[in-house]
Amino acid sequence: MRWCPSSVLHLLRSVRLRLCCRRGKNRLPLWIREIWAYVRLLVQSLYFSSLTDSDVVFDSIFEPVFVTVDYVTRWFGMVFVCLVVILTSSIVVIAYLVLLPLVLNTYSPAWIAWHICYGHWNLVMIAFHYYKAAKTSPGYPPTEKNNRPFVSVCKKCIMPKPARTHHCGICNRCILKMDHHCPWLNNCVGHFNHRYFFSFCLFMTLGCVYCSISGRNLFLDAYNALETKYQTPAPPYSFKDKMIHKTIIYMWVLTSTVGVALGALTMWHAVLISRGETSIEKHINSKEMKRMTKCGKVYKNPFNYGRLNNWKVFFGVEKRSHWVTRVLLPSGHAPHGDGLTWDIFPVKKDLIPV
Repeated sequence: MRWCPSSVLHLLRSVRLRLCCRRGKNRLPLWIREIWAYVRLLVQSLYFSSLTDSDVVFDSIFEPVFVTVDYVTRWFGMVFVCLVVILTSSIVVIAYLVLLPLVLNTYSPAWIAWHICYGHWNLVMIAFHYYKAAKTSPGYPPTEKNNRPFVSVCKKCIMPKPARTHHCGICNRCILKMDHHCPWLNNCVGHFNHRYFFSFCLFMTLGCVYCSISGRNLFLDAYNALETKYQTPAPPYSFKDKMIHKTIIYMWVLTSTVGVALGALTMWHAVLISRGETSIEKHINSKEMKRMTKCGKVYKNPFNYGRLNNWKVFFGVEKRSHWVTRVLLPSGHAPHGDGLTWDIFPVKKDLIPV
């Protein structure tokens, strides 16, 4: 028995008609389907974008965490500043009341002169640069209308952003050449106080290393005096002697710990300065380098003038004597440029000739 083509077509039409009738009976009312389609479109509009990537998703998910951290850092800034002042002052008090008498009684005149001169110079540099880093404004872009060039518009401030400018969520405003917000300063590190911040880290590290090395033998003697188990009766240490030993141990442990941690941070910032970039620009340049590499191109940091020129621009060195008067001595000179416009490579000669 053969199938007739007309009969097959009739059978298929009958099956399709029955299926359509069943679907029609199960369909929801039109107004419900319209609401459901609108809700789906609304939900998709919240996360769909042609520019969406893993970083955008990560920032969106952790936005509540970032807001909480910004809020805590903003309100505990003065606590961190007080902690720095208290810890530093405690080391200075121990140095004057405990170490200085020992130095005067045991060291030769040449070593006494060295410790007094170097110690006071280091202390002055630490105090000066910390005060200037904390109290100097990092620099803000102008809020009034002007003809200055800008590279983008801040989505938080809704204001033009010059090159190297970024928005700080803690300060809630844009910062010129922003590096980061430092809770230990209760201030942003930007164009006008970046040098003070780095100099404070550098001289604080040198001071901690100095205290750790010069106080090593005193620490060992104090530790052995308190922890050694004597087979014979222990030496009759007075309460004053025990307190001196404990303060020496406290000083050595604190300065050694801070010296290692702050030394690593200082070295990291020194590398960034040598490359002509900030902490934020380090991440931006890394992403841009990867993107350009995929396209078969080479990315160059437009603000990298060469290692020596980068350090000259950073410290404001304009002649040879400035390496002493502006780097090794306290100096309140303004940085190179206004933070709104920047020279672009290549620089065929020294940006600031020396």
